[in-house]
Amino acid sequence: MKKEKELYRKFLRSKNLKLTKPRLIIMEAVFENHDHFNVDDLYEQIKKKHKNVSRATIYRTVPLLVESGLIKQSLRCESKDIYEHTYGHENHLHFICINCGKIIESGFNEVANLIDKLAEAKGFKISEYNLGARGLCKNCKKNKE
Repeated sequence: MKKEKELYRKFLRSKNLKLTKPRLIIMEAVFENHDHFNVDDLYEQIKKKHKNVSRATIYRTVPLLVESGLIKQSLRCESKDIYEHTYGHENHLHFICINCGKIIESGFNEVANLIDKLAEAKGFKISEYNLGARGLCKNCKKNKE
């Protein structure tokens, strides 16, 4: 996590902001969590150890983490933005179960190559992928049969 912390510190410095204790706590909590999360989930995770980090501080800090490139908004489910830490991780697909909300990740190099070719044919240069598909996971599909 040292590298993430240093990148975040440099990013904040470039914005004339400091790496305050609450910002550090939030960043560390994001990288301790290997699941997708929304701000409310993150708040619940943090408040177990740190009572002095407010939900408002988290709402203000998450966009900074996104802008720094350490996390990204990967989905929008049930009217909530879902984030994941992406620094050091390859792009991937999200399969979202419409019944239980489970999120399954999968690599997508073959799909990315096809999308890149389609974009190139249109004169478009892709800078970021955000791909997801909604349906039923294996368990929910089995239960509906």
